[in-house]
Amino acid sequence: MSKGCQTQGPLSELEKAMDTIIDVFHQYSRREGDNDTLTKKELKLLIEKQLANYLKHVKNQVSIDQIFKDLDGNKDQQLSFGEVMLLIIRVIIATHEHLHFCEDHQHQQQHQHQHQHNH
Repeated sequence: MSKGCQTQGPLSELEKAMDTIIDVFHQYSRREGDNDTLTKKELKLLIEKQLANYLKHVKNQVSIDQIFKDLDGNKDQQLSFGEVMLLIIRVIIATHEHLHFCEDHQHQQQHQHQHQHNH
């Protein structure tokens, strides 16, 4: 890293998370073709290895093909960092909503459990 690119101080948790996302993207984008885009094969590997828990339902090639088609906004048969970020954003939003659903569901169960013991 050149001196002009170094940060002034220690990174925050969010900054570290952003660096990790960039690093993971490059781990997969450098495998074949353009070093700064993902091919369909690279996307499939990234999903299988890095998003296995959050995208459990994406197992078959048809799903990968559809995700790739949806993300490839300029239809150049490769995904830029920005195009891949659309997938990451969707996964983060869905995960956030799922966590709230689970919290609400747990809270309702606890509340119902307390009512049963109070009667």
